[in-house]
Amino acid sequence: METKKVAIVGSNRIPFARMNTAYTDKGNQDLLLSALDGVINRYNLKGKLLGEVAGGATIKHISESNLIRETVMNTSLDPATPACDLQQACDTGIEAAVYIANKIALGQIESGIACGVEAMSNIPFESSPRLRKALLKANKEKSAFGKLKQLLSPKLKDWMPIPYKGQEPKTGLVMGGHTEITAKYYQISREDQDELAFKSHQNMAKAYDEGFFDDMITPAFGLDKDNNLRRDTSLEKLASLKPAFDKQNGTLTAGNSTPFTDGASAVLLASEEWAKANNLPILAYITFSEVAGIEYVENKQNLLLAPVFATDRMLKKAGMSLEDFDYYEIHEAFAAQVLATLKIWENDDLAKKFGLEKALGKIDRNKLNVKGGSLAVAHPFAATGGRIIGTLAKLLNEKGSGKGFISICAARGQGVTMILEK
Repeated sequence: METKKVAIVGSNRIPFARMNTAYTDKGNQDLLLSALDGVINRYNLKGKLLGEVAGGATIKHISESNLIRETVMNTSLDPATPACDLQQACDTGIEAAVYIANKIALGQIESGIACGVEAMSNIPFESSPRLRKALLKANKEKSAFGKLKQLLSPKLKDWMPIPYKGQEPKTGLVMGGHTEITAKYYQISREDQDELAFKSHQNMAKAYDEGFFDDMITPAFGLDKDNNLRRDTSLEKLASLKPAFDKQNGTLTAGNSTPFTDGASAVLLASEEWAKANNLPILAYITFSEVAGIEYVENKQNLLLAPVFATDRMLKKAGMSLEDFDYYEIHEAFAAQVLATLKIWENDDLAKKFGLEKALGKIDRNKLNVKGGSLAVAHPFAATGGRIIGTLAKLLNEKGSGKGFISICAARGQGVTMILEK
């Protein structure tokens, strides 16, 4: 069976905002609807029946079990457009693109949107097991007295909500705690981490000044730019920040780590025939992708290093080497995680410890995250993949040819890589 080429027609996102700032009272559907409306308006999709819309949020309320379909029903797309929810932590957005791309390649659909959203300012709180049981029992009681009796059974402390901490269930560590171990294990210096963060902010500020994002971002709820971007940051300011996770001997700070973030993104994918029939551009093509997992409970330093495996497998399938790309988009969850990944790719001994035959190669840092990365724009978990695909596709389209490499790490020891070509 001959597969079809999968075209990236375009993308849209709303400005990303640090948690509890611009989008404090907005939920997943509010943010995602804004991102989807931007795609629909930009590419004249009003009233069109698309093959499918797929995406998700890492953290959802119980009422959001059909988040994507519910949001699609509130857009101006033909209401018969199907939709489904996916979730793979920080890989969600790019995995949604793989899902849509595979259906296009197989001829099952001709067009689709991959999307992701995170409303961290509105995440649900957990309740204690004792309170949950009491509420369930109270719901079953028929008399007011019976209900009251059940509601009075939990202790006062049981009524306290449990906030989201982002811990890995099998280790009890938050992602920053794991990455602090990564930085020590792979000997990633504080200076190198701060340098990467500084470069990320510089590149993004320059991209804004050049108007690169003008046709990629639609304002939402009074915000027209990413509010995590720090134009006035400097190496001196970054060096002055205190460690965030290991207070005594740590190197990870608020400056070289991504904060909790609200945001949404969407990418329009299609077959070549559909794009041409609808007079829409083809910015680039998705050609290869790979997903991988890694053991991180015993080897706590490796939580965010699954892209090491995904990259090796993908390059072998593509018949390419790591140096073959014009641009590299590596998700900057933490500067230390990026630098550790690069170090493993570059070092034969480290690569062999991961079971690789040899080092994958050394990339040109001047081609890395040239329009800024997650350390500058911030990281709404499920929305990051769409942002990165949109940025890289535009870069390749402006160049007129070339290849681009994407790497995104995720919680629970997973990672996704992708190749875009023009």
